[in-house]
Amino acid sequence: MSAIDTRFHQRFPKLDPVQVEVMKRFASGGEREFQPGETVFEVGQRNSPAWLILRGSIDVVRRDGLGHEQPIVSHMAGQFSGEISQLAGRASLAAGKAGAEGCVAVPLDAPHLRALVIGSAEIGEIVMRAYILRRVALIEGGNAGSTLLGRANDRDLVRLQGFLTRNGHPNTVLDCHDAEARALIERLGIAEEDLPILICPNGTVLKHPTNAEAGVCLGMTPELDPSVTYDVAIVGAGPAGLATAVYAASEGLKVLVLDTRAIGGQAGASARIENYLGFPTGISGQALAGRAFTQAQKFGAELAIPLEVTKLTCPGTEDDVHATLDLLLSDGKTISSRTVVIASGASYRRPDIANLATFEGRGISYWASPVEAQLCKGEEVALVGGGNSAGQAVVYLAPKVKHLHLVIRANGLESSMSQYLIERIAALPNVEIHTNTEVTELGGDETRGLQEIVLRKAATGTTLTRNIKHLFLFVGADPNTGWLNGCVDVDNKGFVLTGADRNDSNGTSLETNRSGVFAIGDVRASSTKRVAAAVGDGAAVVAQIHGYLARRERQRAA
Repeated sequence: MSAIDTRFHQRFPKLDPVQVEVMKRFASGGEREFQPGETVFEVGQRNSPAWLILRGSIDVVRRDGLGHEQPIVSHMAGQFSGEISQLAGRASLAAGKAGAEGCVAVPLDAPHLRALVIGSAEIGEIVMRAYILRRVALIEGGNAGSTLLGRANDRDLVRLQGFLTRNGHPNTVLDCHDAEARALIERLGIAEEDLPILICPNGTVLKHPTNAEAGVCLGMTPELDPSVTYDVAIVGAGPAGLATAVYAASEGLKVLVLDTRAIGGQAGASARIENYLGFPTGISGQALAGRAFTQAQKFGAELAIPLEVTKLTCPGTEDDVHATLDLLLSDGKTISSRTVVIASGASYRRPDIANLATFEGRGISYWASPVEAQLCKGEEVALVGGGNSAGQAVVYLAPKVKHLHLVIRANGLESSMSQYLIERIAALPNVEIHTNTEVTELGGDETRGLQEIVLRKAATGTTLTRNIKHLFLFVGADPNTGWLNGCVDVDNKGFVLTGADRNDSNGTSLETNRSGVFAIGDVRASSTKRVAAAVGDGAAVVAQIHGYLARRERQRAA
């Protein structure tokens, strides 16, 4: 029995009569009767409400794009359907039909469901716990979500698997050499150049899709209305951006969060964060991001992933109190907002190695998630970097690999890594530290991927060649500010200037030189590069946004 199975009563709780009456008051419609076997909701259906069963039952099944189906549960009177998707009107990951005696139930659409979990603390806790556990069970149980089919270690297959996994979307991966996969390829008439393919739960087949195409097919990406003006548009769904979303949405502001890749940012790829307040045993970056993501949805923040912001357009004059800030998106739409929060973090820095791009996704990774750990299990690997992110990755990977080479340019780890990580690495018997060393050459080809690396000792110039097929690079990051279009001031490294950094009389201000545009987290100049600091920025900026919007309203009324 898995850990999730031991919590069955929390996944599928039964409300008492008083709780049922409270939940009915939040219904978005009247009672509806379903005949035996009638479909109540279908896999892939958008805006499917949660259903509170009053009489009869709803039989719920999980299903993947290949038609594999498996029963999950039969909801009886006093129980409710749905999981995390229902909070935001995303595509349903399960299907439900009325049981043998039919069903009478009342619906709760996304707005009314969110009103319930906020308005009734007791029932809200029951519903949120159940929904989180149900999503975890869908991820762990198989036969749900999407199916990926491709060549093992193919960079695009790894990309898609990482995208789905980091966004908490259930997925199954089939190697194209497996018997089931070969039969599927033949039946669908898939050519070699079409791989990898993504089969969505509704049966739609995407050949070699982008992350954006996958998000649309899976119902992950919302359909944004360009006519809507938001109070706060947050660019970046890392810890800083998610914290802003939670605090702003919980205080009644209309919030949109956009990210081109996944929730959690660079922190989301951390195997374990052990120095974040309140988690003495540590928490993975993905788990922390997933909780924040769900919390933001609970309060009504709209999260659009994966959607890239390509350009920030500022109004020509700042004294126009009716003017808005416009964000041009990768799908061609323009979104308007009264304020913009720059939380776009940083992009992974690439060392100057001649053929580096050839092996990205073919042996070279910039994070160490369970996807990458599975690919290099039992092998000899190398990792470059001496910061905390590198240390966390070493501690996570070492028990899973045969031998790990830690390569750093400095004399030691003391100046760049927390002491608890240094001590933990020192206790790992299969980790070898190469100081004053850098990777200078990579060997292999596009077909086989990375096959070897060359290490060079700075002091002596001596080189060492190792047969390495997996190289992890944690060598810092550069600010992700190219989309700002010159609207705000940045320093000579590209980090956004705020408060004291731009000689503002209010040294704690997170506002940029452009009114209504704020910067938080790693992208902000002089910020502390820690998860807790990013979350603190996210909380602080909401108070400053309220102040800005209040001043704007006073000016409009004057």
